[in-house]
Amino acid sequence: MRYPAFLRDKGTIGFVAPSFGCAIEPYKSGFLNAQKRWQAQGYRLQLGPNCYADDGVGISSTPESCGRELTDGYCDKNNDCLISCGGGELMCEILDYVDFERIQAAAPKWYLGYSDNTNFTFLLTTLCDTASVYGPCAAAFGMETLHPSLNDAMALLRGEKMTMQGYDSWERESLKDEENPLAPYNLTEASVIKYLLPDGRTNVESLRKTAMACGAASRTQTSAAGDSNAGTETEIVYAGRLIGGCMDCLINLLGTKYDRVTEFIQRYQEDGIIWFLEACDLNLMSVRRAMWQMEHAGWFKYCKGFLIGRPRMGMGVEEFGIDHYQAVCEMLYSYHVPVLMDLDIGHLPPAMPLICGSMARVVSDGKIYRVEMELR
Repeated sequence: MRYPAFLRDKGTIGFVAPSFGCAIEPYKSGFLNAQKRWQAQGYRLQLGPNCYADDGVGISSTPESCGRELTDGYCDKNNDCLISCGGGELMCEILDYVDFERIQAAAPKWYLGYSDNTNFTFLLTTLCDTASVYGPCAAAFGMETLHPSLNDAMALLRGEKMTMQGYDSWERESLKDEENPLAPYNLTEASVIKYLLPDGRTNVESLRKTAMACGAASRTQTSAAGDSNAGTETEIVYAGRLIGGCMDCLINLLGTKYDRVTEFIQRYQEDGIIWFLEACDLNLMSVRRAMWQMEHAGWFKYCKGFLIGRPRMGMGVEEFGIDHYQAVCEMLYSYHVPVLMDLDIGHLPPAMPLICGSMARVVSDGKIYRVEMELR
């Protein structure tokens, strides 16, 4: 695995828009304010040609232009890292115009983005054996008061923080809009993690019956299973190489020429794999189909555990008698590995930055959790 050099003091941050740019509010004001903040901290900035573009379909510009900007920006020796302007819809269409051979031959650099940027963060790791960062896009750094998750993302890029811990609360409904583009996160919901353990223990009522039936023969009832915020009384600890992203994008890549996942996990089978997964536009049935598809493609072979983010379309929702826990876990019982859910990953902020490709150790007591990442 190739790991980039960390962002140095007074280094140059590059920005690209392989998905949406920052052409409209609230993203434009957010991006402009973020630039002022970075410049005040002493960083130099390099903006790609599409950062404010808005002539594309589901992305900032044409697929050819976006693919060229991403390749040139990554290979440019005049910037030290890249941050994506935003997510979007059709970043997959630029992939035929991204020169992955040139990127793999270049010196590695950190690339930060999430959502549609899975099309690059995931492929950098699985195609190019190069680590990337799944985390907030550029405009988020312009909010009036930075949330600790954004400070964590910058600390990670600088190499100052490699262990991330879950945050206390999360945002269900954003206050950010065209009239209030710099609004901070509207943190109204208490963070409560859910878990499914190899022996069948769970603090999710909808999973309990099937989970215990599928759990290990030697089960224990030491957890206060009826209390959704109860600890397990023993630490949950698992380790492996961390990969993942937005399921909307992952299943779109699956089966294409860009799908080298089985080769990747075979190459790193001695480490084992920890998958981090979250969903944007997928409803519960789509999430369940996605889990079925990834499982039947062999992606979960050698898995040591899962980190599941809050689904944007599925929190507190039921479809056909199942909730989002069942949508995810029905395919995972047979692996007998730990599954932590409702984590700070993805589209319902805050989101902890995760290094795709790193070796990770996950530690939890069922109430709080942390992800310890190592560059090896």
